[in-house]
Amino acid sequence: MNQIVEISLWQLFLGLLFILIAQIASFVHHLGLNRDITVGTVRTFAQLFLMGYALTFIFQLENLWFTLGIFVVMAVSASFIVRGRVKEKQVPYILPTFVTMFISYFVTALFVTGLIIGVTPWWEPRYFLPIGGMVIGNSMSALAIALERLFREMRQQKGLIETRLCLGANYKEASSEMFKNAVTAGMIPSINAMMGVGLVFIPGMMSGQILAGADPLQAIRYQIIIMLMLVGSTATTSIISILIVRKRCFGRGEELLLSISDK
Repeated sequence: MNQIVEISLWQLFLGLLFILIAQIASFVHHLGLNRDITVGTVRTFAQLFLMGYALTFIFQLENLWFTLGIFVVMAVSASFIVRGRVKEKQVPYILPTFVTMFISYFVTALFVTGLIIGVTPWWEPRYFLPIGGMVIGNSMSALAIALERLFREMRQQKGLIETRLCLGANYKEASSEMFKNAVTAGMIPSINAMMGVGLVFIPGMMSGQILAGADPLQAIRYQIIIMLMLVGSTATTSIISILIVRKRCFGRGEELLLSISDK
């Protein structure tokens, strides 16, 4: 049986050479990214080690409420990350976005672990948390892109939207193109990943299973499920969230509430 090759601490820190290269490149070319690279590196070590110890404890405990608690923390953290990336002050989008994210992520992870993979119990942390994490991570990025695109285009097309409203269009008709462009922008990365998976790159989950000694054909089946899951979750989360947030961009009389500047 294949054995996992362990990485020692000194080998782990040897990987910091890649960060050193990035730091030198940023310094030489005056990119101004040195602080972000440093903070990102520190957070990567801290967050992943913390998650590693937490998962070790959760896997051994095998408790439903602890598992769901970790999942909630992951979803809440994702909503804060989205908030940090989408600088919008005029439209209250955080609460509906978080609710949509949480429900979509939970249902998707539940469907995959409980029905497709058939894990018993469905909340088995060794399956539920990694799958939930993949859903959250990918859909979070897509949602941030979609929201940013929606707010930007609605501001840029403010005159067009208001003209359509004056001519008798409702808010859906007046902003239909902005809605489509926002959802499309959020889904493009997932669709592109489907186009290149296996040919251009080997995805993370499949690579991890192969490195752990799993049968490549079995790893492929898992990866196919993951790719399909991510596209479906991205589409669902983006569409529902953008529908709700777009409605909040208009008042009760369907007047556009967004000004040219979000300040």
